[in-house]
Amino acid sequence: MFTTKQRLRETLKGNKVDRPPCICPGGMMNMIIEDIMDITSSDWPEAHMNAKLMVNLTKGLYENGGFENFGVPFCMTIEAEAMGAPVFLGTKNTEPRVTDYPMNSIDEWKKLKNIDVTEGRAKVVLDAIQLLKNEDVPVIANLTGPISLATSLIEPTIYYKALRKKPKEVHEFMEFITKNLIAFGKAQLKAGADVLAISDPSGTGEILGPKMFKEFAIPYLNKIVDELNDFAKSGTIIHICGRLKGIYKELNDLHSDAISFDSITSIKQVIEHVDNKVIMGNVSTFALEKNTPTSVIESAKNCIRQGVNILSPACGIGTKTSLENIQQMVLAAKESFQS
Repeated sequence: MFTTKQRLRETLKGNKVDRPPCICPGGMMNMIIEDIMDITSSDWPEAHMNAKLMVNLTKGLYENGGFENFGVPFCMTIEAEAMGAPVFLGTKNTEPRVTDYPMNSIDEWKKLKNIDVTEGRAKVVLDAIQLLKNEDVPVIANLTGPISLATSLIEPTIYYKALRKKPKEVHEFMEFITKNLIAFGKAQLKAGADVLAISDPSGTGEILGPKMFKEFAIPYLNKIVDELNDFAKSGTIIHICGRLKGIYKELNDLHSDAISFDSITSIKQVIEHVDNKVIMGNVSTFALEKNTPTSVIESAKNCIRQGVNILSPACGIGTKTSLENIQQMVLAAKESFQS
């Protein structure tokens, strides 16, 4: 019998296990819902700034039949805030968001701050991971992907235009961002996290196209994975949003162990075109929040039948999602035992 940590580790290594793990990493792929806030008496936005409340929430979900991992933080604003972007921490049912951009042009990246992991919410995340580390349940470290962090520091349309007009300056900017992400990722893994998850929703092939994805996304994602691979003892995951059809070939060049993707993308097509990755996904988060428990368990079982190695939501789940629906998703993975 595998522990949840062993099952996820062996799956990410491509080894045979008894059944698919069912996880939701954290970060952009937030797993916290109002039901768990009420059960644990640990609410947003306070939990974004308090390590013990952060721990209560992710532990509370696992201990109440939820996803088979611990994962912090619950947003993708930690890095941007630490580098100089003002952030509104949201409410009980809304996630934190960047409220202004510290850069007006791509040339201004040198005025950004380096992430200091000894202060602010970056330190809160590290403190939470130290409290969460254990022998049986995997703790997932989370990073905002390089392009998504870039577009949290400068208005996205300015960034995307600069890819063509100022590629040299963009590469300098991306090197700086990647250096900081590596530092924050390494600190999380040294604090006790087992798996590294990188979510880059703004780095989608739909926006970039194959050429730009290959030039501005892959090198920096791979640099993070390569630098942190020895610290991520149980494996690495990259999540890309949007339709992946135009970049199937390029996805093979990513160095992560697993690829996670949106429900808009076909599992069967990813399996057909991406042959060197563990496949993770991709239960619709809309279905998780809006559908009945019976419908949710069928959707989850369908993902497993189509061939996912790791069952997970296709993105971050809404806080109004019921605990019962999440429990049914986990049940679908458990019922697939040796099937």
